[in-house]
Amino acid sequence: MTLLLEKKIPKLPEEPGVYFFKNREGDILYVGKAVSLKSRVRSYFTGDITKSRGEWIARMMDQVADLNYETTGSALEALIKEAAYIKKLQPPFNTRDKDNKSFNYVVITREDYPRVLVKRERELRQDPELPVEEAFGPFPSGFSLREAMKIIRKIFPFRDQCVPYREVSDRAKVRPCFNYSLGLCPGVCAGVITKKEYRRRINYIKKFLKGHKKGLREKLEREMMNKAGEQKFEQAQEIKQRLYALDHIQDISMLKQDFWSEDGYQSGERTEGYDIAHHSGRSMVGVMVVFVNGEADKHQYRKFKIRSTAGPDDTGALAEIIKRRVSHSEWQMPDLIVIDGGEAQRRAAIRTLKELGLNITVVSVVKDERHRPKDVLGSSTVIEQKKEEILRVNREAHRFAISYHRYKDRKRK
Repeated sequence: MTLLLEKKIPKLPEEPGVYFFKNREGDILYVGKAVSLKSRVRSYFTGDITKSRGEWIARMMDQVADLNYETTGSALEALIKEAAYIKKLQPPFNTRDKDNKSFNYVVITREDYPRVLVKRERELRQDPELPVEEAFGPFPSGFSLREAMKIIRKIFPFRDQCVPYREVSDRAKVRPCFNYSLGLCPGVCAGVITKKEYRRRINYIKKFLKGHKKGLREKLEREMMNKAGEQKFEQAQEIKQRLYALDHIQDISMLKQDFWSEDGYQSGERTEGYDIAHHSGRSMVGVMVVFVNGEADKHQYRKFKIRSTAGPDDTGALAEIIKRRVSHSEWQMPDLIVIDGGEAQRRAAIRTLKELGLNITVVSVVKDERHRPKDVLGSSTVIEQKKEEILRVNREAHRFAISYHRYKDRKRK
């Protein structure tokens, strides 16, 4: 750590915001978001960065010599500012995923009653017929963006999939969508909001997603005063409630950011479970489940269609999915891997990891003829300490694999 960083880090505020890592030449290498700037930035300089954040971030930290930051009113605003800065500055250690089209965007469609959708870049490229009016992003974390849109939708309800009332041929049979009953759709499907008023709501969302919260507040305050002056007190009260919500954003779900890594994934002690499922080699699939600090983290589960293994070759399929998993250097490396199978599967996993230059503890769960756990193979110390968790991880991996295999088999028929 440079002397400059040693002086700056203790002075960072315990507030939400965005931070900028810079090299000796002053070039911005990376933009990140945080619920607590001090805690987030300090975490980069404690412990084994390669193990906790991966090789890519460790490589970046070798170049970091300075940092700047901006505070924001909430974690939600930090998320939006981060996306805006990534788009504007294109920092090299943020844009590593642009070739695999994995960034997330908020898309507003060009329609009479625009939809507000969350799409990955690759989905946008694959759907050229989607009428995109404006796209906001890139957002590196799909999890954080989903949480953010839940908050935004409570303040400014919008349409995502329901059909506008005016486009329905038999309006007598129209039933408002489920989101309308929850207060998350303003009634596009029920004909209770005009095109002009709905467009105004969409413009509110656009302004917020551009990070113009101050300008949005001023606009809402003017509209509230106008409605009150026109004695439209119910509408004025509705705007007042939105202003209050903006000033008291309840992003409790996003406070998990203190426990979540930059990609929106939990950081901590990580266990990955793997299983292969097929029917005599037919519809062969593999899965990965993730437990962090003993709890399942379903946002990180992954499915793999087996590509290079023909026939009922469980060890070959296992080697394939481990290689494909390790190729994702942006995913935190596991502390423990749990394999469904016997010694052959465990050795195949260890051999594959060694070929890739990794030394990760691997255990395997052996089943009896009724597919109930019979034995756990591997380090006796690890098994003694973590047997209950190992069995839970294995049980969840098996459930997930069977579910995925059945789905693929039905599609095949």
